[in-house]
Amino acid sequence: MAAYFDTLSDEKSDHPSAIVDDSVKLVQALRKHFLGFIMFVYVPPFLRHYIPFFKSKANDLLLNLRFINKRLDEIIKRRRQAIENTPLDKPLSNDMLTSVITANTTRDVNHVKTVGGEALNRPMTDSEIRGIILDGFFGGTDTTANTISFVIYYLAHNPDVKKKMIEEIDRIFQGDKIRPITENDFQKLKYCEAIVKEVSRVFTVLPSFTRCINKPDEIAGYKWPAGTVFRINADAIHYNKDYWEDPDKFNPDRWMAEGFESKKFSFLMFGGGLRLCPGRKLAMIELVCLIALLYRNYEIDLVDMNAPLKVISGGLTVCAELLVKIKLKN
Repeated sequence: MAAYFDTLSDEKSDHPSAIVDDSVKLVQALRKHFLGFIMFVYVPPFLRHYIPFFKSKANDLLLNLRFINKRLDEIIKRRRQAIENTPLDKPLSNDMLTSVITANTTRDVNHVKTVGGEALNRPMTDSEIRGIILDGFFGGTDTTANTISFVIYYLAHNPDVKKKMIEEIDRIFQGDKIRPITENDFQKLKYCEAIVKEVSRVFTVLPSFTRCINKPDEIAGYKWPAGTVFRINADAIHYNKDYWEDPDKFNPDRWMAEGFESKKFSFLMFGGGLRLCPGRKLAMIELVCLIALLYRNYEIDLVDMNAPLKVISGGLTVCAELLVKIKLKN
């Protein structure tokens, strides 16, 4: 994944090589799954079952998913065992996996009231926990890592925007390059946030979303049976002239206009509805603060301004390569 691979480090790992290798295999499998699962959305079952080329690809992806599920099941099992072996008077770690395993049990670490009746007032199954972990990997790592890559690319090609952003950063931090970013600082980084939103509009990391109806419904004048799957084209919505003025223009200032608010479901950086990204606020904090940290301390430019942006498109749009020059500011 972009947040894991293509990194340089001289730090020596204290973990045995077998554990590191196993971790690498899992991360590689996850990346393969996230880029390849789109086949099961767009390629009809007939082709996947009977046409050799598609059948081979589908079988390879299914084997890869079985490996992922097996590894995640092992991780869940080990954590369940660790929780059971922890004395009742000892606190449990408050991490994501422990939280979902203990939800609605006597060891619940968050004590959050669940709304939704008995169906949701029970502990989660291993299969449900596995799905949540996959959602976390998919929605919480590569999306943010690739978005920051696209931000750097668009800033390099829009020097006026970059200049205005650096002026905002300098105005807030007054030349101090080492003090931590505070909540108050984050609230003031409005133009940095506008840049993140505009980049996510013009170059969507998640170009489409899936929704499945669980009962018959009428949509757009047509009647659809239960189980129908809909794909929502975020790219088309983000470039729709009914929702956006000059949609083809990269213009972060549109988000700064007084009283501006995008029309409902016209901006899908974090999806929408009941499946709205639960980590959207954390993601925005990460992106805005990372932009401030980078451009507060470094001058960042592309190695080749004429080089096209290299991406891999699948379930999400991945930045395959972005060569940059980084120079420490005086």
